[in-house]
Amino acid sequence: MADTLLIYNPAAGRISVRPFISAVIRTLSDHGWRVEVAESLNGRHTTQLARMAAQENFRAVFAIGGDGTAGQAAAGLIGSSTALGILPAGTTNVWAQELGINAFVWPHFRALSQNAHILVESTPCAIDVGLCNGLPFLMWAGIGLDAMTVQKLLPRKRFQKYLNIPEYAATTLWNASIWHGMNLCVTADDEQVAGHYLLAVASNIRHYATVKISPSAYLDDGQMDLWLFSGSTLADAFRVMFDILSGRHETSDQARCIPFHKATIESGTPFSLQMDGEPMLGTRLASLEVLQGSLQVLIPPKAWDLLIRKKV
Repeated sequence: MADTLLIYNPAAGRISVRPFISAVIRTLSDHGWRVEVAESLNGRHTTQLARMAAQENFRAVFAIGGDGTAGQAAAGLIGSSTALGILPAGTTNVWAQELGINAFVWPHFRALSQNAHILVESTPCAIDVGLCNGLPFLMWAGIGLDAMTVQKLLPRKRFQKYLNIPEYAATTLWNASIWHGMNLCVTADDEQVAGHYLLAVASNIRHYATVKISPSAYLDDGQMDLWLFSGSTLADAFRVMFDILSGRHETSDQARCIPFHKATIESGTPFSLQMDGEPMLGTRLASLEVLQGSLQVLIPPKAWDLLIRKKV
């Protein structure tokens, strides 16, 4: 009987993962794991497959795909003892940056089996997961400008992913030129804030896209950071992008960080929403909550500095 499920997203990344699946299976088998393989049809299917593995008490689920696939697999494992091993193979691969491992791309075409080797020897760690309007996210939930960009770009054909960074930047700036932000009322634990914002990001990790947004964040501290970026013009959007890229957002008077356990974000008009880089339905209310230690994840020892409760 299998004790681990290997889920792969065939549409993930710039190159197909299919020819490399056998190497991952071989690596897991060499470490004594009995492997069952499933190809994901879509995000909902990924969550269903992970949930079924948890119900059958599998030791682990290994998910091959991008950041969206990672979040979708995590959604099916919350509250279970089945550990999640993420083998990054997407376009941006923020989770790979967070853990300091190589993602599966042409310069690192052996990364899938190499990361599988690392993770099978790693200790499962209990980390936090966020809820946004009852739906779980592993890394972040974004409101406003970044969510508009995600909705414009996805889904994409594989050849379009080679232009990921310039296409993302161009689409963001185009949206900023025709959109002027949103009035938000924010309640984060006992703190209340109101203002006009281009972007709001609830982050569970240190990285956001290719840069660090919360350099001091931990995966298991029971709280997340809510970043609010004010502005209403294209010039403000340039400033926000420059501040984040340069790290100046931490001291900018146009940016605000509010740590929270529970938060609500309300607006009089609908706003766009994304979770782990996947577009969600627009809404006027985002209800956020941190589920502390609700997900078991395989994290290599070199990334234990992401944990406030260090392993020994």
